[in-house]
Amino acid sequence: MDKILIHGGHPLSGSIKVSGSKNSSLPILAATLLTREPCVVHGVPDLSDTHYMLQILIHLGAQVERASGTVSVSADNIESVAPYHVVRKMRASICVLGPLLGRCKEATVSLPGGCVIGDRPIDLHLKGFEALGAAVRVEGGNVKVFAPKLTGAVINLRGKFGPTVLGTDNVMMAAVLADGVTVIEGAAQEPEVVDLANFLNKMGARIEGAGTRRIIIEGVAALHGTEHDVIPDRIEAGTFLVAGAICGKGITVKRIQPEHVRSTTEALASCGFPIDIADHAISISPNGEAKALELTTEPYPGFPSDMQAQMCALLSTTDGISVITENIFPQRYMHVAELKRMGAEMQLEGATAVIQGVDRLFGAPVMASDLRASAALVLAGLKADGITEVSRVYHIDRGYERLDEKLSELGAHIERVKET
Repeated sequence: MDKILIHGGHPLSGSIKVSGSKNSSLPILAATLLTREPCVVHGVPDLSDTHYMLQILIHLGAQVERASGTVSVSADNIESVAPYHVVRKMRASICVLGPLLGRCKEATVSLPGGCVIGDRPIDLHLKGFEALGAAVRVEGGNVKVFAPKLTGAVINLRGKFGPTVLGTDNVMMAAVLADGVTVIEGAAQEPEVVDLANFLNKMGARIEGAGTRRIIIEGVAALHGTEHDVIPDRIEAGTFLVAGAICGKGITVKRIQPEHVRSTTEALASCGFPIDIADHAISISPNGEAKALELTTEPYPGFPSDMQAQMCALLSTTDGISVITENIFPQRYMHVAELKRMGAEMQLEGATAVIQGVDRLFGAPVMASDLRASAALVLAGLKADGITEVSRVYHIDRGYERLDEKLSELGAHIERVKET
């Protein structure tokens, strides 16, 4: 098992390119199951999560080829059963349920694992399938759905903590081959949902309203193959921007959609960091004395939960008292205890973290608990005095393509080594 060593205190400079979006790639790859014809997807990041998804497609009978970020999938003949040993490592594997139901009119998918940031149920997914006319059973750790015929319906997918992104994806993929018109109310507005809708429309689907709270899907008889470029990963982009704020002397993040990271750049600007936005690049510069911040995570276009941990790392050395409230996944604070090991002063009050900025952090052995928490620990290590050892970096490899190498290109003293 690998760990990452960071020798802190070295300023970052230069430019870096963002990889394709993990959270777009996974449902788009799943959507290739909706057609017998070949599909080609460009910009798929080289991550353990995308590897797992390709393994699932292969298990289901698809022919898969991968080369330099381009994935070709031909799903001429597929099965509709994805057992636990195939899906157990990744929560997003549940997004094969929608396309299997849409194409095969039945599916059995084991309830997946892959995440420790709190309860993330799929009840809204199943509610959507039932509205389309499917019978749903959950037994023996498996979700079984069956429908001789899918029929369009009006479905509200807003949950307790806001719209469900994967639920919107799943229902949208099932509905494209349903009879009639489906209306998803309370839909997730994330750019990744829009990217999936664009991919499906290229396949011949008829989807309107993606990116709003109301998506309208007119079912079609069949979909065809297509070619598509995945959007840039907005969370990776935001993570590098925070890295530039923590210890940069001026960095530029390229291959970026500025609108997708607006809430992050606005938060950094509120802290006092100069931000320069171009068409597909954003630069961030040091400001000498950053300011404390009050921040609340919200569904897109609000500040993303996936950037909360990284902001905790930044605000841990920002003068004054900062307050972050986590409205999406209230239990998503496992990084706080590890940051405190490095000298951060943070207190949790329910779903709110109160952060008293300190003058300096100190390198320490820390343990990653999930994908974004691990990124926060790496960012803190860039700032800390001495050496920070981050264990369990397989979490990082789920969602960041060559994070250590990219940071090295910017001047970080960071290396990946085998744990003894």
